Amino acid sequence: MSNVMLVLIVLGLGVIGFVLGRGRAMSAAGGDRRNLHSLPMYYGANVGLNAVVPAMLVLFAWLIVQPMVINSSVSGMIPEAEIAEGSNLSLMMSDVRRVAEGLDLAVGQGAMTEAETRSAGEDLDGLRDNLAGVGVALGSDITDSTFAAAQRYRVLAGTGHLWKTIATITASLIGLAVAYRMTSTTFRARNVVERGILMVLIAAASIAILTTLGIVLSLIFNTVEFFRLYAASDFFFSLSWNPSFSGRGGGSELGILPLLWGTLYISFIALLVAVPIGLFAAIYLSEYASKPVRAFAKPLLELLAGIPTIVYGLFALLTVGPLLVSVFGRDGALGVDWMQGGTAVMTAGLVMGIMLIPFVSSLSDDIINAVPQAMRDGSLGLGATHSETVRQVILPAALPGIVGAILLAASRAIGETMIVVLGAGAAARLSMNPFDAMTTVTAKIVSQLTGDSDFASPEALVAFALGITLFVITLGLNVFALFIVRKYREQYE
Repeated sequence: MSNVMLVLIVLGLGVIGFVLGRGRAMSAAGGDRRNLHSLPMYYGANVGLNAVVPAMLVLFAWLIVQPMVINSSVSGMIPEAEIAEGSNLSLMMSDVRRVAEGLDLAVGQGAMTEAETRSAGEDLDGLRDNLAGVGVALGSDITDSTFAAAQRYRVLAGTGHLWKTIATITASLIGLAVAYRMTSTTFRARNVVERGILMVLIAAASIAILTTLGIVLSLIFNTVEFFRLYAASDFFFSLSWNPSFSGRGGGSELGILPLLWGTLYISFIALLVAVPIGLFAAIYLSEYASKPVRAFAKPLLELLAGIPTIVYGLFALLTVGPLLVSVFGRDGALGVDWMQGGTAVMTAGLVMGIMLIPFVSSLSDDIINAVPQAMRDGSLGLGATHSETVRQVILPAALPGIVGAILLAASRAIGETMIVVLGAGAAARLSMNPFDAMTTVTAKIVSQLTGDSDFASPEALVAFALGITLFVITLGLNVFALFIVRKYREQYE
């Protein structure tokens, strides 16, 4: 039984529990709800929640534990000699899972019978062809041990799915029965349901925290593993980025400084574009635009924030890059040879700046509008013009919030990937020329984890070191920006 079907069954039992619980409460009260401690719906909700929540917890825990138990049991069937022959255990276990899933798929589609799956190990080439026929691609050749492990994986997975279904439905029925028996006229159903809803809300709010914690821990563990293989001093202070996949990290130069330089250079150019345009647009919309113009222009400006970054990247590659080459290239309008190709820091910076305009303008507009009207009235009452009021009263008062908005836009620019990949190139270099191709930390994280690479090598693990470095930088910017914005809000609230 699929997980979706199992969830639907549990929800169905919850609905049945709601009806039964409400009916039992009304029956106990003799049909008069005034004899009940709580409204009838709370009694039904109590039975329904007890039928759903424990079962969902059992299902969630089972989905986490079962793969770990099966992998631990099956991985011991892979001989160490095969793992040492240019592969690793994680890749071989991936093939084991694909073979097991392919056998299930082949049986489900009628391409193979259960008896044929048991004897398929005698003809591994034919098995590979059969799996390819049902759309299963493998990363390596099927060996006897891989097939045996896949068969074992199928048996354990099938048994686990069966017991998962039994345990989940049993938990749902037990919860329904217990809550049903507890239903009486004196039972404080509303209190119990409200506490249960509160716990659900706390659990939902905790997901973001736990997700962040999981991301940070995964980055830390893999970064520590990387620094066991590669010196931290070379990573943070080397001026060269030249990963080599020949061997297990031999001859690689993995210095982060060229990538950080490209990241900061492109972000700086993007902010040079976004900050003036976004700030001027915010001043116009908040102080000068009429209500009809503001109602039309502000949503139109914020549409830029909804455009996917891949579209911006294509715009940089196909439009902005060739346009800059036609001006700053050898055969361009200026007759200079500054730009050799369409991918350059300037290309990515300009397009990223356009993408950041709504971030700066929208946040700055809200901050300017938050300045008390009394300050405007006082300035105008003392004889200042509207423009003088904007320059000498409103902007100084809103400056901390505007700085926070700029820092938030900077953190957004530092984390951008697709515009950089398509618009800036892939060269890791230290150069002051904005018309040279460069790359960023995020682009290299993508490239290092793309392709068939050994994830135990420094060239793959370096992506986690790059990721945690970028995480610390953006976290610092966000904390600083939020500190400034909070200080500004406290000043006027």
